[in-house]
Amino acid sequence: MVQLMYMLDIKYIRENTDKVKKSAADKGYQVDIDKLLAADDARKKVMGQIEKLRAERNDIAKQMKTADAMKKFGSELVDRGKAIKENLAHLELQLRENDLDGRLAKVPNITLPDVPLGGEDDSVEIKAWGTHKTQAMDHLDFATKRDWVDFERGVKVAGAKFYFLKGDLALLENAIYQYALQKIVGKGFNFMTVPHMVSGRIMTGTGFAPRSSKQSDEYAIDGEDLSLIATAEIPLTGYHADEIIDESDLPLMYAGYSPCYRKEAGTYGKFTRGLFRVHQFNKLEMYIYCLPEESTKMHEQILATEEEIWQELNIPYHVVNIAAGDLGAPAAKKYDIEYWSPVDNKYRELTSCSNCTDYQARNLNIRVRRKSGNTEILHTLNGTVVSLARTLVAVLENYQAGEKLIVPEVLQPYMNGKKEI
Repeated sequence: MVQLMYMLDIKYIRENTDKVKKSAADKGYQVDIDKLLAADDARKKVMGQIEKLRAERNDIAKQMKTADAMKKFGSELVDRGKAIKENLAHLELQLRENDLDGRLAKVPNITLPDVPLGGEDDSVEIKAWGTHKTQAMDHLDFATKRDWVDFERGVKVAGAKFYFLKGDLALLENAIYQYALQKIVGKGFNFMTVPHMVSGRIMTGTGFAPRSSKQSDEYAIDGEDLSLIATAEIPLTGYHADEIIDESDLPLMYAGYSPCYRKEAGTYGKFTRGLFRVHQFNKLEMYIYCLPEESTKMHEQILATEEEIWQELNIPYHVVNIAAGDLGAPAAKKYDIEYWSPVDNKYRELTSCSNCTDYQARNLNIRVRRKSGNTEILHTLNGTVVSLARTLVAVLENYQAGEKLIVPEVLQPYMNGKKEI
């Protein structure tokens, strides 16, 4: 039997009500914590009544097995049994209609103390690397001129924001993937391919809950309890659902490769040209299960791995500590790496890595068994190794050489030694 768990422990919410309210507000989530606690009180009251009636029902059943009791109180016992059955049905309906679970699912994770307050513009740069170029042709114009990408036929086949990669650019995407895969496997990550669809429980349990219905980003499968994944993080989170992992086996480090499917809802006004923001792209993702006391260190290690990749690709970037109002529900803290765009002369989103603390694991009932024998909720983290469409944008913008595109040195072995295309 699956043990019911919640993204935030209800006991924690009761004991830290003001903190939970503030963190939700800082993230921009409208959650009525007082009504949530009232729903919990109501559920407890109904559960108490149900347990009392069930105990009485069991007692009546025992009495009805004895001849003396049936002779003296038979009709009374039968009538009381019927009344209990009716009362239980009414109370169990109340329990099903109680909205505690739905309210709990809308409460976002608590932010860590060093997360900046505010919205997107309040995120804080913590480091920068590389030399900025200041001029380049737009990546879409550069690629279209060379017949490397076809959005027109993508629209014909699937609709807006779908595309075909062709020739050398498709080979370059594969080279990026092969380079990144070798890099991450060398870091000790266990490579996995993943299902491209997940159940509602896994989607919700991972924490992909939008701030509003207009921001829902996932494609649901009509008539099925399935959704297309927006990232390999989602199935990798569900991989150990309802499991207890021995302390000695942690950390568990996975690398998941998959297409990612996104409506890109709620992105009006953001940079959307060409390959930068599309409905389908390929991505290689890091995922870690670890002890609670190690998640901060693991977060820094994931960031260091991401930085190593962009330094080896020689793409200038900076690292940003994301402000609370721009964090999703699961993340307690998130770093973004943004590459320098010589087309726009500003930084653009490239990768991210998040410490989700115990938020995802609690909801999907993933625990660690300590050496002492005690069990507790473990922590989960995720980070992008490479998001291939955006990586292509960064390379196309930063490696132009007249009519040619220079192939980054670390990718040349995966391009049959080609130095330019």
